[in-house]
Amino acid sequence: MNKRANTDFPIHPLLTERWSPRAFNGQAVEKEKLQRLFEAARWAPSASNEQPWLFIIGLSGDETYQKIFSTLVEFNQLWTKTAPVLAVAIGRKSSVKTGKKNPWYGYDVGQSLAHLTFQAMHEGLYVHQMGGFEAEKISELFQIEDDFEALTVFTIGYPGDFKVLHPNLQKSELAERQRKSQVDFVFSDKFGQKTTIF
Repeated sequence: MNKRANTDFPIHPLLTERWSPRAFNGQAVEKEKLQRLFEAARWAPSASNEQPWLFIIGLSGDETYQKIFSTLVEFNQLWTKTAPVLAVAIGRKSSVKTGKKNPWYGYDVGQSLAHLTFQAMHEGLYVHQMGGFEAEKISELFQIEDDFEALTVFTIGYPGDFKVLHPNLQKSELAERQRKSQVDFVFSDKFGQKTTIF
C-alpha cells in the first residue's frame, strides 16, 4: 500500500514512507532486526547523556505480549492482534547522576523511539505508537518502580492487508496522510508569527 507523504520539500525517502499502519501480516520479526532497532534507540541523544529510556518487549503468544495487550483500550485491542511485537517505552523520571527530577526524560524517550522508528523503516518494518493504554496497570503487571513511567505502547511488524481489520478501521488505513503546513508551526519574532527566514 502506498502511503507516501506528499511533502512540500524533499526529505529523506524513509521519512516520506513512514506511517503507522494498523494492519500487520503477523510475520515474526527477525531477532537480528529487533537488535538493530533497539541499538538505534540506544544511540539517541539525551540531556546530560542520561539515556532515561527502558523498554519491555513481548512477542506474539508469549506472556509479556499478553500482559501488554491486556492494558490496551478496547479500540487498540481491536487491531493489534496481528502485530507480532508489542512493546512499552518507559522513562526514568529522575537523574541517575544527581537524583533530582529530570524534566527532559519524556522528550528523550521520544527521541529514542524516533530513532527506533527510523531504523525500523530501513529494515522494512513499521511501528505504530499509541497512547490508549493503562499506564498504572502496566506498572502493576511488570512491577515498575515509582521512579519510572510507562509513556507509550507500540507495535513492530510487517504491514499486512487492510482487509484483516475491522470494517470501521479500514477507511483510516486507506486515507491519505495529512499534516499541518510549516506556516502553522514555524515562527520568528514572536509566537504565532510566520517566519520570514525561509
